[in-house]
Amino acid sequence: MHKVHARSVDTTLIAGKWDTVNAGQYSLFNDLWNQQNATWGSQTSQITSLSGSSIAWITTYTWVGEPGQVKSFANIQLNTGVNQQLSAISSIPTTWQWGLSTSGLVSGDVAYDLFTSYNAGGSNVNEIMIWLANVNSGPISKEYNAEGQAVPIATNLSLEGYTWDLYSGYNGVNQVYSFLLTSGTVESFSGDIYQFLSYLINNKSIGSSQYLTAVQAGTEALTGTAQFVTYNYNLAVN
Repeated sequence: MHKVHARSVDTTLIAGKWDTVNAGQYSLFNDLWNQQNATWGSQTSQITSLSGSSIAWITTYTWVGEPGQVKSFANIQLNTGVNQQLSAISSIPTTWQWGLSTSGLVSGDVAYDLFTSYNAGGSNVNEIMIWLANVNSGPISKEYNAEGQAVPIATNLSLEGYTWDLYSGYNGVNQVYSFLLTSGTVESFSGDIYQFLSYLINNKSIGSSQYLTAVQAGTEALTGTAQFVTYNYNLAVN
């Protein structure tokens, strides 16, 4: 039996807007991309372990002000296997086990975040989000009902063992497709997230000739105080 050994990893606590730590095939981004919309707040992120292709990390944040605005997206990005056409990809297997501890009212989400482009390394054309948790938040949508809730473009989709609603909207930069669970959260997910791309390809939302330019996973934070812990995460593009 082959034993997987823990690898030496940089466990530096990062707090800056664009601070990054590389670990094996992954990079951890603190990514306070919209912190200017907070009245005040901060966020730190830290890798805690790397064993084979499995990585673990912690993000802690407090954000106050503009509760409808995302402030940050601390995430792990895969740096291998990307920048190839969707038609050349057969699967994107992944496992993600995580937990979220909150204090008071928190708004945010836990999600995979994928980007496609017309060219390898090109500008983003589509963003595909797969939400494993919706914490008092909501997706970008082209339509909202009278109560201000996003209206899905497809409902009750069965993908990778769970049921999802699909939302679509434009964020000012690229089209965003968001798969949200119809109920509950999934704190231990294992599946092939290429199936979500396949659904969009088969339904003519995105073209198979587009390139997968980024695969990320993490927590978007809008407001409140929380600690997000990933106990085990791995992902590959095949």
